[in-house]
Amino acid sequence: MAFTRTLRSVGGVVLAGALIFAAAPAASADQTREDQWPLEAFDAASIWKVSKGKGVTVAVIDSGVNAGHVDLKGNVIEGKDFIDGGSTAPDPGDDHGTAMASIIAAHGHGAGGADGVMGLAPEAKILDIRDDGHRDSGFAESIRYAVDHGASVINVSSGGAAKVEAEADAVAYALKKNVVVVAASGNEGSEVSYPAGHPGAIAVGGVKNNGEIWEKSNFGSALLLSAPGTFIVSAGGKNNAAYRSGTGTSDSSAFVSAAAALLRAKFPDLSAGQIVNRLTRSAGLPASEKGLSLPDEHYGYGYIQPLAALTRDIPAGPTYGPLKVPESLQAGQSGDGTGATDNPSASAPDTTGGGMSDDEQAAADRKQVIALSVIGLVGLLVLALVVFLIVKLARRNKGNNGGGPGGPGTPAGWGGSGQPQYGRTPHQQQHPGQGGNPYQQQPQGPGQWSNQ
Repeated sequence: MAFTRTLRSVGGVVLAGALIFAAAPAASADQTREDQWPLEAFDAASIWKVSKGKGVTVAVIDSGVNAGHVDLKGNVIEGKDFIDGGSTAPDPGDDHGTAMASIIAAHGHGAGGADGVMGLAPEAKILDIRDDGHRDSGFAESIRYAVDHGASVINVSSGGAAKVEAEADAVAYALKKNVVVVAASGNEGSEVSYPAGHPGAIAVGGVKNNGEIWEKSNFGSALLLSAPGTFIVSAGGKNNAAYRSGTGTSDSSAFVSAAAALLRAKFPDLSAGQIVNRLTRSAGLPASEKGLSLPDEHYGYGYIQPLAALTRDIPAGPTYGPLKVPESLQAGQSGDGTGATDNPSASAPDTTGGGMSDDEQAAADRKQVIALSVIGLVGLLVLALVVFLIVKLARRNKGNNGGGPGGPGTPAGWGGSGQPQYGRTPHQQQHPGQGGNPYQQQPQGPGQWSNQ
């Protein structure tokens, strides 16, 4: 994957050292699936019992997707070509967009889809948007197009070193419209590229199969998450039976987009930031990085663990979660400069318990009633104590001028808003009884990732 926009078209083949596999018989396709090591690392079989991304549209802003690939047929929606104004089909030999789409939503082929490549969210749909970011506005138009045409997750596996304000505004627009924007950090071992570096976007780094950071993964304070990025087998090429193996943060970004699609299908009521919150709260670290202060400029909050993100009991958290909020949204304005806001809860933490079942909500309501009853009882006891002190002091001071209660203090409370305040990184708050870093993982064997 290239990150200077003038070289965008060479994709991950040259810079990521990808290998293109020639057309192969069905027996070889089984080996292709076996070589998709992240699926085993994630325990995809268990993930798919919970969510497959059904009903979610992921926009892939890239070099175009081969919608006729045998592992992608039926999962690709024609979008718009921002390069030539024609079809979104990729140029001959440019398989980068096809590869990213397959990592997200390939469904395999053959009996039971057992052959070929399988995406992490195989029932999601891909909105194919062809763009190379060469315009002065970068990817601004294509990001806005994706938002306005039904995408709830956007994947941009390319970028450049220059910050483009129009592009930053487009990311803010997406966040305002409750759309998750995922972008690759870059492959130069330097600062996080754009659009990944814009506030509101998820900047993704790459890790190896032992969970440790890939040496060429870009880094910095903007980095939020990491994901598999080395020797990633995916679809590619004009031939429907062609596959490739690539290395780069392009692939890492696609895995995070797929994980976001799984979560959006499972928790449709969560905001974009709350989806990201589940990803960061469930992220993991290799044993070699135990005790790392998070977020880290190389790992972010760690590598994604989609099964844990789907199944752990994680509070919804504030609307924007751990995302850096664009200034326009901090001011209560929209990313498109209209001053309007589509999300009535955008200015305050979400306290609805989004994503809970009816039974869970009922249990939460019972707990709240019990808590309020206890608070009420304590309040009555405090009031009785205050009255007792007032009477006692009044009797003691009877006959003295001013005969008041002597100014007893008021009971301590929550503070101004009556609610506990979120810190700078609310996703790192500890649960009662827990200590240490909540993102630390138990020691793992070589090549193993924790999923529970």
